Order: sequence, then structure tokens, then C-alpha cells
Amino acid sequence: MKNKIYIPLLFAIAIVLGILIGTFLNYPKRNTVMLFSKSSSEAKIKRLIDYIQYDYVDKVDTDSLLDGTIRNILRKLDPHSVYIPASEHDAITERMNGEFVGVGIQFRMYKDSLTVVQVIKGGPSDKAGIKAGDRILIADKDTLYGKKLNTNYIFKTLKGEPNTKVNLIVYRKPEGTFLNFTLKRGSVPINSIDAYYMLTDTLGYVKINKFAATTHDEFKKAMSALLKKGMQRLVLDLRGNPGGYLGVATQIVDEFLEDDKLIVFTKNKGGKIDKTFATKKGDFENHKVYVLIDENSASASEIVAGALQDNDKGVIVGRRSFGKGLVQQEMDLGDGSAVRLTVSRYYTPTGRSIQKPYGGKDGNAYYEDRLIRLHHGELTNADSIKVNDSLKFVTPKGKVVYGGGGIVPDVFVGIDTTAYFGAIDFEGVNNFVFDYAIDYHHKQFENLTFEDFKKNFDTDGKILNEYLAGINNRPQINMPTLKIYFKALFARILFGESAFFEILNENDKMLEKVLALEKKPKISDFKN
Repeated sequence: MKNKIYIPLLFAIAIVLGILIGTFLNYPKRNTVMLFSKSSSEAKIKRLIDYIQYDYVDKVDTDSLLDGTIRNILRKLDPHSVYIPASEHDAITERMNGEFVGVGIQFRMYKDSLTVVQVIKGGPSDKAGIKAGDRILIADKDTLYGKKLNTNYIFKTLKGEPNTKVNLIVYRKPEGTFLNFTLKRGSVPINSIDAYYMLTDTLGYVKINKFAATTHDEFKKAMSALLKKGMQRLVLDLRGNPGGYLGVATQIVDEFLEDDKLIVFTKNKGGKIDKTFATKKGDFENHKVYVLIDENSASASEIVAGALQDNDKGVIVGRRSFGKGLVQQEMDLGDGSAVRLTVSRYYTPTGRSIQKPYGGKDGNAYYEDRLIRLHHGELTNADSIKVNDSLKFVTPKGKVVYGGGGIVPDVFVGIDTTAYFGAIDFEGVNNFVFDYAIDYHHKQFENLTFEDFKKNFDTDGKILNEYLAGINNRPQINMPTLKIYFKALFARILFGESAFFEILNENDKMLEKVLALEKKPKISDFKN
């Protein structure tokens, strides 16, 4: 009897499934697509896309339309919840992982020719003998000159699977020779530390450009090298650093804080609080630190500055930081794309949220904050920094600090208006300086040490004047700024990235302030 009941029931289910499968395969009508929707909101979006795909009068790329819809949805939440298309995801992941598979060069297109700007130390190109200034003409029979090639095309040509070979034909202009290279693609580091060197006999300098997966290891290596040179105090330069991984930022802070000191805590929608404390692993707890920040130091940079400031460790020097106190988590959307969704807020050890307001009708104001600060005088005058007395906090040693929009430095250094605006004007000719420096005959510098270069490069201005003579209709340029950049760009080509920043920092106002503080015997912030 039971079998007689089951047979019609199974037959009926089979018919329903057959109808559904047939409908999906032949013509996915809107009502059928909505059958298994999880909510009315989700159903509404799917129904709209379906109407557009099947009924709209013109053909529409619904994938592109959906990408735009996702962006608009996230834009309504906060400025830092963002959509990452599948086409961009791998490149972003590579930057944050701190390495990629390729040939190991930085390049730019110059006169329709792919020109090597810098060879990454230890990469395949470096091992093969490729030099800055070389023109890569052909890669595996693919012509790379005389065309208007975009960066993505070049990346796809030069990058590839590990240990695969690529044959390059290179023109070396100073020697007037064509060279053949066969490179084996390999892992190439994307450094998050731009430079490290000694400012004085006892004061070291490290510049971090982001907090990526490899940053802590890079930092330890840099600090070890500086300690061997006699470093007793450190300048940690976080200017322009937009942030990165929260966990990596806490690792950096842990190097300076004693065991069990609170570094940061986060709070999510449900009120769950996660605290991160310093451990016994810190190797530099007895070394003093200055932290340089500016209006473009954000997120993980502010975690570092805030943790050290709230624990009365070191001195924060510069200008009020960006003001990002939100934490994002990357979530896969299943097709190679992802969203970085804000899942919590972070707070400094004293309990400060440094997230600046992002509500209001004009969303652009959030990102144009630097210009607003400049207009209000905050970038030039410490008295113009707006603080909220209701968001006043006190460190264990009694120092007053504020929440509500960035880290306010202990020692203010305003922008050098001459250099600042000179640099803005200079951006218009920056690429031309690069091209000239790359194109210049470098044989006279071949046996020059970096110390000799610093002392003797273009002391009579002959090379700079030769460059300027070749520019027509150039914009107004601040000459001292141009002179420094000019020398720094040559240093980058000849000696690498760290040399570039060492030259660039020679007349840096924040570093001048640090050196002035070094001469003062009493710095209360350094008392432990």
C-alpha cells in the first residue's frame, strides 16, 4: 500500500522538477528566477536585472550594470566599504601579499618605448644584468615599441607562471648596443619599506609606504641593519601611508611596547570587543622612536601612531592624520570579485575613535578634507587644528589626546608652503625629469659611490641647466624643489629607492624638527 502512495508522489515531484529545469534551460522567466530568493530585497534586485536582460529595448551588459549597482550600494554605507572587480582583484592581492611573479622591473613608456626605470634587487632582471635605462623592444617575439601599449598589456606580457622563460631583446642607449636576455620568471618582492638609513651616528630612519603581509619582516631586517650601524633612536616615517593589514600594524607596535600593554581594540555591530596586547617579542622596547605623520597617514598608520602616543612611547611629529577608524574585511562574491566591507571600528588604548565624520550630502568632502584643512589654515598653523573637548582623553602619564578625527601630533610641523606648492607645480614636469634622467649618459657616474654622489652631483648646475634648456613652455617651478627632485631621481636610477628618499629628505622640515628635538636634553615623552 505504501509503495502505491510513493510512486504517484515521486512521479509528481519528477514532473515539477522537469518543468523547473526546462524553464531554466529554455527561458528563465522572472517569476521562476525568484522562486528560491532568500529575501524580498534580493528578489527585487534579481527581478530588475532580469527585466533589463530580457525585456529592455537595447542590449545591455548586465554584468557591468551589476558592478555599478554594487558600488552604489556600498557608497551608501561608508567611504571605505568598496567593491573590487575580478579584473583588479589579483593585482590588489599581489600588492598586499608583497610579491608577484614576473621579471622584476619598474618601467614606463618613453617615446613609445618600454623603458626600465628601476631593476628590483634580487629579481630575475637584476640577476640577468638588465639595467635602469634599458629599452625592452621585444618580449617573446611580441614587439613592445612603436605602439601605444597600456600598462595592463605590458604586465600580462612580462608576468607569467613561476619558472617560465621569456626572451627579451633590449637596446642599451649609452653603449648603442642590442642585447639578448633569457629570463626565468620568478617571485619578485613588492617592498613596503621605501628606505632605511642613518640620519646621524645614532638616529636611524625607516619609511613604510603600506602595511602589507611582508612589512613586519622587512621592518625587522631594516632595524637589524640600523642597529649594527649604531642606531639608538628611530624615526619611523608614516607620511602618506594609507594603511593596510591591522594585524601587521600591531606587530610593528609590539616591537616598541612592553609586555601586556594595550595596542588597539575593535568593536563590531554586536558590541563584541577584541583587544590586542603587546607581547614579550618586542626587540626594540628600549629604543626611542619619533613617528612622522601627515594628513595622508591613515588607518593602520594611525593605529601605530595612536598606540605609541596613548602609551606615552616616543613623540608623534607632523600634522593631524587622515582620520580613518574603520576596519574592513574582504568577502568573496564567488566570481573572482570581492567586497571590502566595514565590519568594526577600532579604538586606541585610551578609548579614542579617530574616525572623522563621513555623513552629509557631499560625499566628496570626505576625500577633499586636505584642501579644506589647507583653506582653514590647519596645515600651516597648529592653532587652527579643530579638536572636540568632549572627546578628550588622558594617557597614563597625563598627556591630553583627542578623538574624533585623526591623530593630533605631539609636535606640529606645518607644510613648507614654498616647497608644497612648488611640488604641486612640479608635478607637471616630473615625468619629463624622469625621462631626462633615464636618457642621460651615465658613464661618468659608473664608479661613483653614493657618498661621492651626494657631495658632488651637479654642484655647478650644468646638468640641471642643460635639462631646463630643453623644456619649452614649462610651468612655473619652484627651483629649490626642482633641484632636490632632480638629484633624487638620478640617485634612484643609480643607487635605488632608498637613495632617492635619502636625497629627498635632505631639506625635509619634519626631519629638521626631529634633529632639533634631538639636541634638547629633556623630552618628557621619552621618559619610560
